[in-house]
Amino acid sequence: MSEPQGTERRILQRFVLPADRDLDVVPLYVDTEAAVLDADRDSVGASKRAQEMNKTAARQATTAGTTLHPEAILDRFRLKVEHSSRLSLGTYFNAFPASYWQRWTIVDEVRLDVTVRGLGASVTVYRSMANGRSQRVDGWTSESEGAATASFDLPLTAFVDGGWYWFDVATADAEAVIEEATWSAAVPADRIAAGSVTIGITTMNRPDFCSELLAQIGEDPDVMSVVDEVLVMEQGTKKVVDDPAFAKAEAALGTKLRIIEQGNIGGSGGFARAQFESLKSDRSKYVLFLDDDIVAEPESILRVITFGDLARRPTIVGGHMFSIYSKAQLHSFGEIVNRYRFWWTSPDYLETQWDFGARNLRSTRWLHRRVDVDFNPWFMCLIPLSTVKEIGLSLPLFIKWDDSEYGLRAQAAGVPTVSMPGAAVWHVPWTDKNDALDWQAFFHQRNRFVAALLHSPFQHGGRMVRESFNQQVKHLIAMQYSVVEMRLQALEDVFKGPHELHGKLGTRLGEVREMRKGFDDATLAPHREAFPEVRLEKPRKRTDYSKILGLKAQLVSAGLGAVRQFRPAKPLSREFPQANLPAMDARWYHLAKLDSAIVSMPDGTSAAFYRRQPEQFRDLLRRTVEIHQRLHREWPRLAQEYRGALGEITSPEVWEKTFLESTKDNA
Repeated sequence: MSEPQGTERRILQRFVLPADRDLDVVPLYVDTEAAVLDADRDSVGASKRAQEMNKTAARQATTAGTTLHPEAILDRFRLKVEHSSRLSLGTYFNAFPASYWQRWTIVDEVRLDVTVRGLGASVTVYRSMANGRSQRVDGWTSESEGAATASFDLPLTAFVDGGWYWFDVATADAEAVIEEATWSAAVPADRIAAGSVTIGITTMNRPDFCSELLAQIGEDPDVMSVVDEVLVMEQGTKKVVDDPAFAKAEAALGTKLRIIEQGNIGGSGGFARAQFESLKSDRSKYVLFLDDDIVAEPESILRVITFGDLARRPTIVGGHMFSIYSKAQLHSFGEIVNRYRFWWTSPDYLETQWDFGARNLRSTRWLHRRVDVDFNPWFMCLIPLSTVKEIGLSLPLFIKWDDSEYGLRAQAAGVPTVSMPGAAVWHVPWTDKNDALDWQAFFHQRNRFVAALLHSPFQHGGRMVRESFNQQVKHLIAMQYSVVEMRLQALEDVFKGPHELHGKLGTRLGEVREMRKGFDDATLAPHREAFPEVRLEKPRKRTDYSKILGLKAQLVSAGLGAVRQFRPAKPLSREFPQANLPAMDARWYHLAKLDSAIVSMPDGTSAAFYRRQPEQFRDLLRRTVEIHQRLHREWPRLAQEYRGALGEITSPEVWEKTFLESTKDNA
């Protein structure tokens, strides 16, 4: 078929299979199950009970546990289909996210080419609508025992709110092989060549993960064809170059690999260095951020570059995250920033921690609605170098909120972010940790306020100040005094202004960790035997702390807990805990009823002996009231100060001084 004048055909997406035949990830590539669509939101009624029932039903498994035999995966691009069977490629990695291509790119028609070998093998093409309902589009049956190709020209004109294309393959009496399948489009000749990329990886004491990731990149010739350079910002004491697997990675990447050693200036410092070096060399169209503790699907790198190349305007293109321990479980399908609360979240209609191994794409309505995001986390994120030139480098925040702030900054400059289905990594999950209680609480608090001062549309930050105050009171009632102190210190840093951020980048973590020492809730022990047994002056009527209280009961607990702070703690509670609370039960409204408790940490590695300290409570409460009153009062001035300094503190010139200091300190 001839192409329209001035255009050439470019592959947008290839049919791909797992490289290592890992059966845990097969549901993301090939679906052996039927589609059983969950109930439409509008058909179950508007009551809360009806909605909860539908939400529960939507998570019920559709799989019967059947899967492919590993031998059916012939290689990365070829799949054997047994006789008298049917497989669907309506999966995360192999369905085509039509709505995203229609919304964000110049492509208005896509061609699906499927090559199969096997007499009687049939190919059926389907599309879905934003509400998840599917429609048969076209079909074809092979009349040859040899390889035969079916082509389908498919318009991208009816996917305004969502929808996918995909194909199924069915066999009759003979087995078949899917030899190849591609989704392509006719594009202007000046958009045929793939934009090149500099990959930036910030690593901190994860040499094994990082070495394996580097090898993955280097051993994929298609990925290597678009890579200008792979930068590793080495910020740890366990060096990636000392890992046994590094030699293999180094050999694969050759002269395209560069290790940059610098002090620990956090993820923001590492990724800012990747932006800086990319600007300095000025040869790549994009800089791609990858975390060091991921396993990549190399095809995802090609997909985000292709999408970026064909976007109507410069666009940040990110990938999704699956759990490295539960490999078919998706973390989130897209993230936004609630401007009133100024908190990152997923839209209400999305489910998090979604298991594709239990319920497939074709059976799940909400996965067919396009999600428009505010930012993409930096575990995999492609940024046009033109955007870096326009809006600057990352904020010097160490960790937390650097990616979301950058997405909002880009958005304000007219550069959207797309979290692209079909592009993903497997990442060590953070859902089993509670970074609101350890040293990271400092960076959460400080950086959230910095980002809000820069981007909140509300004169006094919307609900932020009130919500921060409420959280402080909860932590106080829960005897988490170190957390309260860290959050107070974070707000003090906010008042010091934007020009202090660079100077503190390499030292603030150590200061925060030192400050936590001596607080009971921050004094951890790895074994329960390190603490005394529970002992009470008299037995309690209720000792079940697993119950989740409703709002009314929480308010009662808050009131009683506050009154309790003006009474002395029971003497026996100074030496013996009154309760032993697992992490999942250690909610503030349960801790509010106690004078002491052994509380385990969410990651299961340790526990702490919490003790109620009335004098400490009153001092921290006084400071909390004062600083939040000041925050509300001075918000307009602070917002003006931070916004006025943004261009300077994210400039390559200022960052270069920070890198030089960091390298000097590291030496």
